[in-house]
Formats: sequence, C-alpha cells, structure tokens
Amino acid sequence: GKKVAVADFVRPSPQGTTWGLGGTCVNVGCIPKKLCHTAALLGESFHDALKYGWKCESKNMKIDWKELINNVQEHIKGLNTGSQDELKSKDVTYYNAFASFVDKNTAELKFGWDENAKVEKITARRFVIACGGRPRYPSGEGLKELSITSDDIFSMEKPPGKTLVIGASYVALECAGFLTGLGFDTTVMVRSIFLRGFDQQMAGKIADYMEKTGTKFLRGFVPVKAEKTAEGKIKVTYKPKDGTELASVEVDTLLMAIGRVPETKWLNVDKLGFKFDRIGKILTATNEQTTVPNIYCIGDAASEKLELTPVAIQAGRLLAARLYKRGQKLMRYDLVPTTVFTPLEYGAIGLSEESAIEKYGEDNIEVYHSTFRPLEMFLAKRMADDCYVKLVCNKARNETVLGFHILGPHAGEMTQGFAVAMRKGATKADFDDTVGIHPTAVEELTLLEITKSSGASSQKAGC
Repeated sequence: GKKVAVADFVRPSPQGTTWGLGGTCVNVGCIPKKLCHTAALLGESFHDALKYGWKCESKNMKIDWKELINNVQEHIKGLNTGSQDELKSKDVTYYNAFASFVDKNTAELKFGWDENAKVEKITARRFVIACGGRPRYPSGEGLKELSITSDDIFSMEKPPGKTLVIGASYVALECAGFLTGLGFDTTVMVRSIFLRGFDQQMAGKIADYMEKTGTKFLRGFVPVKAEKTAEGKIKVTYKPKDGTELASVEVDTLLMAIGRVPETKWLNVDKLGFKFDRIGKILTATNEQTTVPNIYCIGDAASEKLELTPVAIQAGRLLAARLYKRGQKLMRYDLVPTTVFTPLEYGAIGLSEESAIEKYGEDNIEVYHSTFRPLEMFLAKRMADDCYVKLVCNKARNETVLGFHILGPHAGEMTQGFAVAMRKGATKADFDDTVGIHPTAVEELTLLEITKSSGASSQKAGC
C-alpha cells in the first residue's frame, strides 16, 4: 500500500548502446549471454549427433549472427515490456529518467543524457540505490574508443569476426567461449590469473578446456594502444605485464572485459556523507543501510556483496519485508550458488579450496574429488578427462561441506539444489547417504571416495 516510484535510465556506452527497462541481467548480461552460450552448445551438439547415427551435412554448418542477435533482442524486448506491465499492475510509478540526489529526501530526475534534457525533482521518505555497475576500460590510446564491451556485443548486427578479448573475468571467458563456439577466431589476453575470486584449480581447468577446444590465449600481457588500419581492422599493440617489448595483433573486434565499476559517481552521493570502499562502492550495514539512515543500497553498487542479480533481488525482497512487513530476516551472502557459463560450465557454492585453507587451516581441510566423463560424451568421444567435481570439507566439524565445485555440462542445473543442503549444514556423510540418479553427471557427488591427501588419481573408470 506504499507509494513507490522507480527511476531507470541507461547512460549510452562509448559506442552509443542503450537498452530498455530491466537492468544489466535482462538486457546485456545473464539473459543474452545464456542464449548465445546455448547457440554455441547447439552447434557442438550437431557434431555429436553424427556420432549417434544422425545422417546430416555438417561441412557447411554456419551461424547466422544477425538472425541470432535479432532473435535475442526480440526476446529481451518482450522482457522489457513485461517489466513495465508488472510495475503498472503494482501501481509503481516508472520514470525513464536518470536519478541523482539533491539531499537525503530529494532526487533530481533527468529525462535524457544531453544538456537540454528535461529535469524535475521528487521527494521520498526512503531511497534504495540499485544502480549496479558498468564495464571498466584500461588506459591507453584508442582502447576505449575502438573497443566494445558486454554492453554492446549482444546488439551488434555485424558479425564480430576475428576477436581479441581483454580480461580473464567470467564475462571475458563466457564471451570468448561462445564466440569460439559460434565459429569466430577468438583470442583472450590475460594479465595474470583467471577468474579472480573463484577456486583457482577450477579456473585453470576452464582455461585448459577452452584452449583445447579452440580459444587462443595470450598470457601475461596487457594492451597498450589500439588504432584503425587502412583496411578497417583494429591493430592492438600489447606488451608483457612486467616488460616493455611491444607486439601487435590485428582483429575485427576488440572486446574489453576487465571488470566493472559502480555507477555511484553519477548519483551525487558523495555530498550526502556516504562512505565508500576503494573502488567507489557504497559501504552498508548488514541490513543494507548506508551511512545516511533513510537510504539503502543493494546489488553491485554495494561494497563486498556478490555481483549476482539473484542476490540483489533477494536482498531487495528482504529489505522491503523488514521496512514494511515487520520482517526480521537479513540477507545471507554466504553459500550463494553461482555458475560461470563457459563452454564447460562451472558451478560453485561456498568457499574455494584456497579460502577454506586460509580460514580453517590446511590440516583441517579435506578435499574429495573425481575426474569423470558424462555418459553421453563416450559416444561423442569428447571430455575424456575434462569434467571434474570436488567437495571441500572441514575435518574439525564432522566434515561439514564448505565448498562445492563442479565442472561439466549443465553445471548450473546441477548446482542449485545443493545450496539448500549446504545452508542446512550438510556434511560429507549426508552426500554419501544420498542415492544418486543413474546415469547422470550429478550422481558423482554421491560417489566421492578419493581424497586429495591420499595422492591417488581422481580419474574415474567406467560409466
């Protein structure tokens, strides 16, 4: 019964890309990424079908990039419309305007990004900041002007062609993965480690599989500049991260994916007394409250929170319940399941092996693991030793499972349910006592016997 308004506006990317209501996930994140990932997997499955006896012509198989992107955008526009309809049905006022603070109870709405845009002010008892972040760009001549990001690639009508991806984030590897899978010559330039913040053994296995299946890597390099050639290509000059010797590569598309920065600098929040972390994210209490008591922050703009859409949604729901329905629950930011949609998907819950050892001590950690081959891949003659699963357990607490990690087809579908068990304190014995579904990849979690400490091979024999 409260009076509620939403202000949502997209600053154009350096390439001029904008999108509709729904935020990053719907428009330039999870949704289009998963659809492009699926398109790449379908091409792969076409070749697998030949090993299963299907008679079809595979030599001339080719992706129609424009048709793929048009279909993806058509789906997204339907989601945009659905979001507007839902706001209307809930009597939420929608402003397609960029909001910034005048004071703690007043926001200025700018209906456009040019200097002559209409401006008006609104007041409210409380505000929730959920502005998220946008891609970060490296310094260097032409690197921003001649590159695209995940803000742009899902609406590009022209096929990307030969592509250089800068970065080793999950966005970088996901984009590089589906581009390779769709048949584009793709190289990833990596400064240091893959998937910072994730389990590094799993990150290494992802990179190994991607390299095995066609993605190229330039390891230990950073871009210096980019320039257009007379032929319309993009010449990217790069050097070793700790050196000076220059080299270059010419590509059709330069894709930046080196991380994201919060949109907070546009909100005028600094003059209200907010506190920030070193990259500009807003510091909040455990109840999402900022240092200005009537203003809250959720999602990617909040410091030390997981940058995942479902996390922001859940935090928002619980915040609304506490403010207006006498709710008591706080958002739990631990044991959140997530999946990286690289060509071989990676599902994770809880602590990485490194973090578990750092927190509890190496002597208190046992890791159960298995290298396996999904049944369907025996006929396809793929993934002989690429799929892997491990449980990171605390020996001092009855082998409570601290970390769940699985690398294999459809890892996202396998990971979700285990988060429920881990939130309830599941132990290794609970996994052992569970009957697996045969023959599936996920039953590996109920059959783990080999420990890392034993030194025995994790390679599984049989089906």
